[in-house]
Amino acid sequence: MTFSLTSLIVDAADPESEGAFWHRLLGGSVTRTATHHFLRSDGFPVLVVQRVPGHVMPRWPDGTSQQMHFDLATDDMESADTRVLAAGGRRLRPTGDVGSADREGARVYASPAGHPFCVRPA
Repeated sequence: MTFSLTSLIVDAADPESEGAFWHRLLGGSVTRTATHHFLRSDGFPVLVVQRVPGHVMPRWPDGTSQQMHFDLATDDMESADTRVLAAGGRRLRPTGDVGSADREGARVYASPAGHPFCVRPA
């Protein structure tokens, strides 16, 4: 018996802004329902943003747990940083600047719903 990862589910009080962020960042196509946004993008499992009234944003790294965490890899850290911020993400904490030539370290961001994720050099 084997398993495969078919989707990742992300909670958000506002699936429109959270879904739009991930779509701007990862591209692909989005199917919307009243309570869910389904993002299909090459190289990723389906990302499902589901409406959760009263969703509490993670306060990581200075508070409660992360609730979930994405790691993305890129061959161009500067372009990735620009794209994350333009899509509506924000840096969670200043870290040592990590460039595309580095093999360790990451830049830490949050989506509009506060879900943390890292961008690492590929």
